[in-house]
Amino acid sequence: MSMKKKSLIDTKSISALCDHIEVTNCSQHDKVPKIVTELLSSWSTKECYEHISPVSIPSQEKIIEIVEQTRRILFPGFFSHTKLHASNLEYYIGKKTTDLYDKVSEQITMAIRHDCRRNDRPCTNCEEQSHRIALTFIESLPGVAAILATDIRAALRGDPATKSPDEVIFCYPGLLTTFIFRLAHELYLQKVPIIPRIMTEYAHSQTGIDIHPGATIGSDFFIDHGTGVVIGETTIIGKNVRIYQGVTLGALSLPRDAGEKMRNKKRHPTIEDNVIIYANTTILGGETIIGEGSIIGGNIWLTESVATSTKVLLKRPELIYSNSK
Repeated sequence: MSMKKKSLIDTKSISALCDHIEVTNCSQHDKVPKIVTELLSSWSTKECYEHISPVSIPSQEKIIEIVEQTRRILFPGFFSHTKLHASNLEYYIGKKTTDLYDKVSEQITMAIRHDCRRNDRPCTNCEEQSHRIALTFIESLPGVAAILATDIRAALRGDPATKSPDEVIFCYPGLLTTFIFRLAHELYLQKVPIIPRIMTEYAHSQTGIDIHPGATIGSDFFIDHGTGVVIGETTIIGKNVRIYQGVTLGALSLPRDAGEKMRNKKRHPTIEDNVIIYANTTILGGETIIGEGSIIGGNIWLTESVATSTKVLLKRPELIYSNSK
């Protein structure tokens, strides 16, 4: 039997089992144009959101690159692809930092332009602003490196499970989130639109720890384990504070129109120096102050202030044991 004849027989036998071999009338392509028309209509009536404009919008991907490049600068040798030694360190840091300045100023320009367009604001000389802010951000990096060193030492003091600073830098989600928060906070202080939130939400997606860039956090800060931690925008945290997984430093119940009414008001608690907050505790309210040196146990719900050097513990629950026999 010829190969051509055999091939025809095989195709017929397969098509008897599978109707995908033959062209069918199942296609619904003709319905798509109507949907496209509806999409265009929804954008034109502003029922949905869009960014159809010659004004460029900040790039989430580029901002994540900025975060990663800054990490390579602040922790030289840990995350770089280049082998670093005394003879090339200054060149490497100089090149990376100069490149970082260009990337940061470009994204800030886009963020300011986007914000102006979204809010119909007049020209604010965005390029001049962005270069000034980018330089301020670069100037802040030595200070950020110094405070991150205190955060690493706090982890080494507070966690007997770690054996070295390398382990903290490479592995601890709390340090990764704190590092990204400290970068974002510098831009937040400069009133840069949207970029600080992109940074901290990237950290949130990576670690499960949600810190708003507007929070104020002192040195020697340590988040142990970390999953489920939430720290709100107006939270103030002092020095040498340690918190565990599942801790929420949040706002009290807000009205439906809280977006405008409560903006720029103190909504989240203040945690003074040398405080420890254990797992799954919730502390709420802008007037709530946890006094210096206090220890807040696990599974606590607090909406009122605590005096200095106070222990707050949950009364031991009664356990009920039952035996099916």
